[in-house]
Order: sequence, then structure tokens, then C-alpha cells
Amino acid sequence: MRTPSPLPEALLHVARRQEGLVSAAQCDEHGVRSPRRSRLVEQRSWARVTRGVYDTDPVPPAGRAGPGVPDHLRRRAAWAGLLTFGPDAIAVGPCALALLGVQGLPWRIMPQAALPGARETRSRDGVLLRQFDDGMTVQRIDGRYVATPDWALAQAVPELDRRHAVALMDSAQQRGLLDGRGLARAHDQARGRRGVARTHSWWELSDRRAESPLETFARLDCQDAGVAPDDLQVVIADDAGEFLARGDLGWRLPGGRWLIAEIDGAEVHAAPEALFHDRRRQNRLVASRGVDVLRFTARDLRSAGHVGAEVRAFLARARGSVRSSTRFRSLSAG
Repeated sequence: MRTPSPLPEALLHVARRQEGLVSAAQCDEHGVRSPRRSRLVEQRSWARVTRGVYDTDPVPPAGRAGPGVPDHLRRRAAWAGLLTFGPDAIAVGPCALALLGVQGLPWRIMPQAALPGARETRSRDGVLLRQFDDGMTVQRIDGRYVATPDWALAQAVPELDRRHAVALMDSAQQRGLLDGRGLARAHDQARGRRGVARTHSWWELSDRRAESPLETFARLDCQDAGVAPDDLQVVIADDAGEFLARGDLGWRLPGGRWLIAEIDGAEVHAAPEALFHDRRRQNRLVASRGVDVLRFTARDLRSAGHVGAEVRAFLARARGSVRSSTRFRSLSAG
């Protein structure tokens, strides 16, 4: 039996750039014709995503693991939409945000794209062709068309829950993709879409200082519990004014103290060097004698209300103890 020749490195480079996906046209361009593609699928070396689109990774998406997998799967969905509908396709909505590097999307997003002039929405093997928005602006990423951040948010937010929607707004601003005017423009472009009515109050909740979706989730959790943070990215200094640390969310306590909530994401904080840095930072905060620290992880934020309830309980104890002490001193003085 003749050993098959290796796949062209140029095609594998294209696949890597496209999250493992290639189109039939790209395969033909690099000499991998239809018969060979069929054999690769039969041998389970490749998988057929839809007509004319192949996944060169033999591991099914559901079985892929690693810290970067969620972002990989979201970008893969975006490329599936682009490759399915050809070179004129435009990545839109959540898929555009994934390619733009905006954080805060759900783990799984539907592959989707739009085509100029396409008015009927139809799916093909789970890949959605969306109606093209008149006036939509686009940019190029890796040679393909992608909706600009304002249009992508306008398309995505009405389809999402509040936590993910606000996290996307926060991230787009924090990364400098949009400013306040751009966010207002996205809100205007979202008007009239199905599902947008419930989102109008969400656009006012965005804060560009949030540095991760988990920080956004925690902030919203605390707002819902009636204990919105007094500040974000709180700078803590020692008595000499020297920088000690910066806290994710902060509440002012009696006597000039602070309560700081630190939000630890598993992907960022699980590495040994990150754990060392977090421990050193917390030790410096506690040693300042002016800071109390609560730490939360992604697991704490899976159920809405947990972080807000814990912060509210801490603040009630801290502020209540000061009131009790003041009243005791007043009675003693009398």
C-alpha cells in the first residue's frame, strides 16, 4: 500500500489561521482534491463540518480541552460561518466579536455570517445566514470581512442574557475598540431588533474599567444585591504613599478602610506564577492594616447572587460593629 504524501504545509498553515478549518476551494488550491478529502474523512483524520468545509483536527470539538479552548471554539464558529458562505461572507454578531477579541461571550455560539443582498435567513448544518444590515460597516481580519464592533454588539446584545451582554460592552471599551459614543451608537443600531426591548437599561451598566468578564459578573451581582462597588481597580497605598496593590472591586469602610473583592479567573490565576503573585498581593493588602479582602472564583459566580450576598453580609457586619461601638461609647460618656 502506497503511503500517502503529507498534507501541504501551506494548507496546514491556512488551517491553523482558521482554527483548524479549511474550505474545499482552499484544499483545491493546495492540491488536496475531493477524493483525498473524502478518504481523510473516512479515516476520521478530518471531519466534514458542512458542504465544502472541513475540520483538520481529528478530535471532536466537544472533546477538546485546555485553557484556550473556549476562545478557540468561538473563533472556530466564526470561521465556520465565513467558510460556509464564501469569500463575500461577513462575520456578524457573536462571531464578529469573537474574531475581534472581545471577551464575555457564552461558551458556545452559533456559527453565522451575513451576505450582501441576502434577505432570507436560512441555516445549513447549523450554520446560520443572517439578514444583511443596511449601512453595516465592516473591517478586514485575516483577509475576511468582519462587522465593526458597534454593529457586532448591536447584533449580539439582543440575543444574550444581561451578564454576557454587559461583559461584552465592558470588554469592547476596555480594549479600546469602542468609546462611550461608539457604545451609544451600537445601542441606537440595536433599536428595533427582536429582543432589544429588555436590554435598554443594560447599556447604561457598562464600565470600561472591568478587566475580565468575571469582574463584570461580580459587579452586576453586587448591584443586584444593593451593594454596588464604590470603585473599581482600587489603588491601595501604604502610609508613605507607596503603591501596594490594585483591587478589582472596592467598598469604603468606616475609619478609612477598604473592603476589596478579588475575582480570580481559572485560566489566568491557576498557573504557579499567578498563584504566587496573587498570594503576595493579598499579603501586602492585608498587611496594610487598612484593607479587608474577599476572594472569589468563577465557581462562586456560577450561581447568581452568591457574591452579592457575601459582600452584603460582610458590609453589614463591618458597618454594624462600628455603629454598635459608637453607641456604646456614647452611653458610657453619658
